[in-house]
Amino acid sequence: MSTGFKCRNCGSNEIEEDNARGDRVCMNCGSVLEDSLIVSEVQFEEMGHGASAIGQFVSAESSGGATNYGYGKFQVGSGTESREVTIKKAKKDITLLCQQLQLTQHYADTALNFFKMALHRHLTRGRKSTHIYAACVYMTCRTEGTSHLLIDISDVQQICSYELGRTYLKLSHALCINIPSVDAFDYLICLLASQYLLERI
Repeated sequence: MSTGFKCRNCGSNEIEEDNARGDRVCMNCGSVLEDSLIVSEVQFEEMGHGASAIGQFVSAESSGGATNYGYGKFQVGSGTESREVTIKKAKKDITLLCQQLQLTQHYADTALNFFKMALHRHLTRGRKSTHIYAACVYMTCRTEGTSHLLIDISDVQQICSYELGRTYLKLSHALCINIPSVDAFDYLICLLASQYLLERI
């Protein structure tokens, strides 16, 4: 959703602003432009059985998470959304993978932004989450120019290099990520992954 803002990193105006998460993210390059947005107004939407408040209650004592309040059928608030749960799990698993590869938090944050872009464009559906996380970390390694190879990540995750290569190719092409040219070994892995994909069709 375009919000009229421009990304300070790539100049794109394809910015997603999510009031529930309280952040503003560039869907082109994955940069988090703001991460502490607070909307103070109350909005209502018309439902078949009456009006309903939009948003979530955040307690002054809480650390920022959504809270249900009320009792029984009069309970207000939806709790943690499915998307938030998905992103929270991705952050945990991507951070763990980066730690195993001895990558700093910067790489984990960048990989998580790639994941959010893939999630926003519905590219995670029908794919194993471990493959998506690994592909996002590998895209980060490639764009940041680290010495990690595809096979290093597949060894840590204990997943097939061909399957990981296929997921990486699909995500990088669908997200239009500008990946630097590959070395011979990675090119061979990607070529074999493409052939494996063609044989499965």
